[in-house]
Order: sequence, then C-alpha cells, then structure tokens
Amino acid sequence: MISSWLVIGAVTFLVAVGSFFITPRDVKWFAQLSRPRWLVFEQFIPLIWTVIFICGAASAYVVWEHDPGGIITWLLMGLYLLVEIITVTYIPLMLRFRSLKTGEIIGLSGFIAGIVLAIAVLPISGLASVLLIPYLVWSPIGTYTTDELRQLNPEDA
Repeated sequence: MISSWLVIGAVTFLVAVGSFFITPRDVKWFAQLSRPRWLVFEQFIPLIWTVIFICGAASAYVVWEHDPGGIITWLLMGLYLLVEIITVTYIPLMLRFRSLKTGEIIGLSGFIAGIVLAIAVLPISGLASVLLIPYLVWSPIGTYTTDELRQLNPEDA
C-alpha cells in the first residue's frame, strides 16, 4: 500500500505543476507591467510558494493521519484540494485573461477558502492549522500586490 504522505505529496505536486500551462505571450504581458518600488522579493516568490505548498501538504497529512479514510477527513481533503486549485489558477487565469482584477478575485477567494480550512482543521489538530499560517499570511500579500499592480497599470486592470 502507498503511504498517505506520498499520495498527498504527489497530488500537491501534480496540481501545482498544472499551473505551468502558460503561453510565453501571456508571460510577456505580465513582465511588461509596472511594479511597485517595494516589490524587491519577486524572484523569491516561487520559493515562497514551494514552502507554502509543502506546509499545506504536511497539514493535510496530519489531518489524514488523525482519522484515515473518515468521511470528515475526505471532505477536508477536498477542501485542501480546492484551496490548492484556487491558488494555482491565479497565475494562469490572470495571464490568460490579461486581467489583474481576475488575479485579485482569485487571490481573495483562496484566502477566504484558506481561512475556512484552517478553522475546520483546528479542532482536529492545532499543528495542522499552524501549518496553514504561511498560506494565510502570504495570500493577502499576493492579493495586495496584485491590487497595487492594478493601480500602477489601470489599462491592464
């Protein structure tokens, strides 16, 4: 039988890889946008998201191990998956539609879903909730950054 941590890690990885379906033309549009002066950490964003996804997968693992295969556990796994899907659709959809507003809506939706998830897993495991804190801290930063990009690039809002 395959270990639960391996299945959770594989699903996390496969969903995250799905975000790479971006055409070069779309990336070029985003690269040409004006950026706020304080956005000096942009090159670290992929590393930051990698850490966040690892923490999310670890949180899901903790919850799964608490009651493997239970109906509540499966529902929570679905919520983890929903949060990840919302998160990874941010870039492809924003770039595909060339709309910073789309990115902002997706970012806010992911943050709200992340709060619901953190609250839902808290009674099961404090550790699982704590492992979601990086997402809950970073997600609003990304959404705020997108809003700032909208302000600097109103024609691309």
